[in-house]
Amino acid sequence: MRELGLRSPASRVAGIVYFGRMLDKIRQHQKGQLPSDYQANLGRGFDSACTKFLRIDYNRLVDRVDQGGTDDEILQWCFGMGYCPTQDEIYVWNEFMRKRGWNDELSEILKRRKKEAGMAGRSEIQTMFTFIDADEGRLLVGNQKLRPAPD
Repeated sequence: MRELGLRSPASRVAGIVYFGRMLDKIRQHQKGQLPSDYQANLGRGFDSACTKFLRIDYNRLVDRVDQGGTDDEILQWCFGMGYCPTQDEIYVWNEFMRKRGWNDELSEILKRRKKEAGMAGRSEIQTMFTFIDADEGRLLVGNQKLRPAPD
């Protein structure tokens, strides 16, 4: 488990899951503070899914984040340059993303990553979001956090 100062993928910006975490990763990478094992997937995987959902080019998003601004300002820029989803589309996106790894094409990857992280026996970890939260110390076991979540 590691504490990296990244938001949970379930955290929302204007109701949209994962977007804030992607911005955190971009900002940490720009500061040279993102661990190398996270850098290999920048713009890929969930980052790619999120930018496709918003119909914005990942590299243009990186350039926009580099200019500064709040999460909401950057998301509004995405809406203007790409696509502004409806509340129904956001609901479908959120539900799709929060269940990734549960009985889908990512299930085997989740199983492998749990094993590599020494969490193979953790039955409460059934999705990629819960794996990420457990790996980064945010997942509750019983009534106790494994590690405090970053603010």
